Amino acid sequence: MAPGKIFITRFDKERLKDILLKTTHFNAEDRAFLKQLEEELSRADVVDPEKIPPDVITMNSTVCIEDMDTGEEETYSLVFPGHANYQEHKISILAPIGTALLGYKEGDVIEWPVPAGIRKIRIKRVLYQPEASGHYHL
Repeated sequence: MAPGKIFITRFDKERLKDILLKTTHFNAEDRAFLKQLEEELSRADVVDPEKIPPDVITMNSTVCIEDMDTGEEETYSLVFPGHANYQEHKISILAPIGTALLGYKEGDVIEWPVPAGIRKIRIKRVLYQPEASGHYHL
């Protein structure tokens, strides 16, 4: 499946670029994930935080996703690396699923490689987006 169009706020892009510049101590596998994030950032349409559509996943958004193979639904918050906590369903942008979610919107279907093959999810709903709530710099 060809990658769809994604959006990112100017603020999120700058913070993520800063993280990428500071991540020199990762192993080869992690560097591959960082490269994937860098590619996502380079192809994203950059939007002012006040103008990002409310159904787009931005940093610190909470989203309900559906696994297209199992039908299971899960809720996650997309966070910066220091705030990740799997028990609290807070997923780092540097995790493969985090990178995959960034910039997509409700209804989009995303495919990405995992060790067991290809995982396919549908974004059911953006439950919380900071920008839609007037929180532009979280």
